[in-house]
Amino acid sequence: MQRGWRVYLVAMISPNETQTKPLDGQLSGKLLYLVTEDWQFCLHFLVMARAARQSGLDVVVATRIRNHEAQIIAEGFRAIPLEIDRGSLGSLPATFAVKNIAKIIQSERPDIVHCIGLPMAVLGGLASRIMGVNKIVLAPTGLGHLWIFQDFSVRTLRMLVRLFVGRLLRNRSVYYLFENSEDAAEFGIQPQDSHLTIIGGVGVEAHYPLSPEPPSPPIRVAVMSRMLRTKGIVESVEATQAAIAKGANVELHLFGIPDPSNPSSLTTAELMAFTNLKNVYWHGFTEQIVNVWQEHHIGMLMSYREGLPRSLVEAAACGRPIITSDVVGCREVVHDGIQGFLVPPHDIAQIAERLAQLAADKDLRIRMGLAAHSRFCLEFTAEKVARTITSLYRRLFESERQLSDQRAR
Repeated sequence: MQRGWRVYLVAMISPNETQTKPLDGQLSGKLLYLVTEDWQFCLHFLVMARAARQSGLDVVVATRIRNHEAQIIAEGFRAIPLEIDRGSLGSLPATFAVKNIAKIIQSERPDIVHCIGLPMAVLGGLASRIMGVNKIVLAPTGLGHLWIFQDFSVRTLRMLVRLFVGRLLRNRSVYYLFENSEDAAEFGIQPQDSHLTIIGGVGVEAHYPLSPEPPSPPIRVAVMSRMLRTKGIVESVEATQAAIAKGANVELHLFGIPDPSNPSSLTTAELMAFTNLKNVYWHGFTEQIVNVWQEHHIGMLMSYREGLPRSLVEAAACGRPIITSDVVGCREVVHDGIQGFLVPPHDIAQIAERLAQLAADKDLRIRMGLAAHSRFCLEFTAEKVARTITSLYRRLFESERQLSDQRAR
């Protein structure tokens, strides 16, 4: 116990590499973000937008306005209402969506349009091309159920989206932003492509501190995500019950709410039923994310596919070992046996085995937690994400200047 605390203290008094530093150089122009939900923008993309504002860009956010307009405005950005359903890739809804986005582009005349999420990459990308925008960022992060499910209609739509985003929209003005290279490859975009940028997630700020683990037993495991089947919530519950049956003194704590607009969402009744099982707790939504990781020993996410899961990055920042699926996105955060364990998706027995292993070995938890924190400092800080996105925006302006010079010759 004392040795573990000494290791934590050494790491905590080391120089903090995640503090945001001033960005070099200034840009001039208007940046329009297209994103389906205001909560999604505020939860995941403020680091990027703040970096854009700090670099000199005027930031405008077009999104479905619900409860976060005041927060967007407080950040110094303008908010424009844009009513688009996340599932609106059908022909009629898509037509209206493209028309509405085109009107916003015509009114705002942005220098850069940054399309966040797969629906916006399709609809916003098309509207931007139609309106002649010459600096476009397509960021189809988190490919979601369209890349998870395998029925005929989904596979057909996936093929069309892959063709449209990866080939038909592509030209000199279009740049791609992904959180992992495997998603980029789905669209035929290779790592050496000069129009591709890989970014280390959405950026987690320095106020997620490296923290010593809380007292034990029991060993508390946190899952923080939307309450979707595709996030592996059911597998997490079943594996916890299996680990308890093997004698592990573990608790599973679920943080998040259902998402009725997602076809894989669990219901409130299903989540309440989980709490009737031994040592399973559903807490709903929380804003106290730092407290969650400080009060829990292990971070877990058994998702079927991710872009790059923020919750695991937050767990890593606080020095928590991780158990997660060996799938696209999740394996960007964890190297098996180093920062935690990668487990084949849906493998209840192996998840339970890894839970029991970590629950029984404090030294292993501490060692993996420190490795997770070190990887966070190298790859996933807000500072690094801010510099990556600002560099991309600079490249867009530079590319336009070079193209103008070529035309002038």
